[in-house]
Amino acid sequence: MFLLIFLVVWFGGHGWIAWSLLRPLRRTSPVRNIGILLLCISLLLVPAVFFTRHWATIDPHYSDFISWFAYIDMGVFLVLLPLLALRDLGWLTQRALYRLQHLFSSRPSTSVCDPVRRNFLANGMNAGLIGLTGGMTVVGYQEARRIAQIKPVIIPVAGLNDDLHDFHIVQLSDIHLGPTIKGDYLQGIVERCNQLEPDLVVITGDLVDGLTAQLQDDVAPLQQLRARHGSWFVTGNHEYYWGAADWVDLLPTLGVQVLVNAHEVIRHRNARLLLAGATDFSAGKYLPGHASDPALARQGAGAADFSILLAHQPRSAQAALEARYDLQLSGHLHGGQFFPWNLLIGLVQPFSIGLHHVDRRMWLYVSAGTGYWGPPTRLGVPAEITSIRLQRA
Repeated sequence: MFLLIFLVVWFGGHGWIAWSLLRPLRRTSPVRNIGILLLCISLLLVPAVFFTRHWATIDPHYSDFISWFAYIDMGVFLVLLPLLALRDLGWLTQRALYRLQHLFSSRPSTSVCDPVRRNFLANGMNAGLIGLTGGMTVVGYQEARRIAQIKPVIIPVAGLNDDLHDFHIVQLSDIHLGPTIKGDYLQGIVERCNQLEPDLVVITGDLVDGLTAQLQDDVAPLQQLRARHGSWFVTGNHEYYWGAADWVDLLPTLGVQVLVNAHEVIRHRNARLLLAGATDFSAGKYLPGHASDPALARQGAGAADFSILLAHQPRSAQAALEARYDLQLSGHLHGGQFFPWNLLIGLVQPFSIGLHHVDRRMWLYVSAGTGYWGPPTRLGVPAEITSIRLQRA
């Protein structure tokens, strides 16, 4: 369904861009011909990458090389399309107001449409939008490619056990190791995590965008992670696109424990901390034995002074609330990743980014992500290494 929706938006959006940008140009204009060529290449490039990355006989180096161009192209498309939509919405609004003015005016309209002037204005505005798109893409690329910054978060907990006061968790999420994010980026993240000297490191899904055979060397820096109570992982939806069972088997060999609807009771001084992990919200569609179940994840754990659920998607919050967790840590949405999509994500997701108090009974923190997916672009939503501390309210 996602692929179908994406292809409809991709092909339909290219048609709209062609109509908006090329229609005002003269038919004999070389700029128009170049625009047609670039749009045709763009139209086919991203679908080609989806195909080649799943075609085992293609050398991964070639696939990664093509992916760079494809994902930058996707970023340009996803910035330009809403800018054109805003421009066209403004024009439609102005046109409607103009018609209403003359509808209620007693004087007949004497204005004459000048097609030359109209096309000149359209071409000028289109050039400005293309320039703005290019500038936003460059700035977004620079933000996306720098190592994620540390974001401190305080969770105020009423009645927190004294031995858990200032308990320190580092959360990583949505790194998306794959065609454009490699082991050197992960190495930088691991070094920053270790500098924080956390009690616990958790990775809330979407670590990879590739098979174990393709990314085994790139995930190797994970074995350098250091935390008092170890490093823990739960699956995200992207693991299920790339052989989740293989990743579940591989990560423990790197010192990262995987929670598949399971838990661990951690003794911190004299306190009992329950750490549970549920598989991705959609996991049951890919592996029936992995169907997400936050209640099952804590079954048999007994009493705990504080309970944490790791669940990739914030949509698990209702099930986590019913299972009586104190805190859920999630990711998945990237906070919209870049402007203007970061302004729209909240319209379809009640918990899109940051800290939320669900029904005043459970805290939920949604990470903006430690890497990025697809376009190497982050604009207005910087990547984060989340430094979480539990403190008595």
